[in-house]
Amino acid sequence: MEYLVICIGNRDGGDDAIGPYIADQLKDSDIKVIDCETNPENYTSVIKKQNPKNLIIIDAVEMGFKPGLIRIVPKEKIGVMTISTHGMPLSIFIEYLEQYIEKIILIGIQPKTMEGKMTEVVKKSAEELVEIIRNEEIENITKLD
Repeated sequence: MEYLVICIGNRDGGDDAIGPYIADQLKDSDIKVIDCETNPENYTSVIKKQNPKNLIIIDAVEMGFKPGLIRIVPKEKIGVMTISTHGMPLSIFIEYLEQYIEKIILIGIQPKTMEGKMTEVVKKSAEELVEIIRNEEIENITKLD
């Protein structure tokens, strides 16, 4: 599957650093990745220029589960989830990009804390997600109900 991965998060925001951490892990691979930090809206032109068929967005998402849980967040759930710490709501960002990209998948990782350093449980989940992406097994991730 041909795709672009964009990672969102704050490196100094505890488990919100999940996105940048995953971007760092994928940078030396054949996978196209962009570390958007806390401002994904600043990368819309870069994303459109890449012209991906599929876009994977990775972010810390408060889903009410145990820390480290990985889920695909369906579009209809995005508006009601607390997602990361960025300015523009992710739902608006995705809605805009849908004009240009065939398939957009949001992968959320349940944070434990949004301050200090990233927790070990979330870091372990990040490493699992990196392997899932490298092995192109995204369809095996459970969808959020």
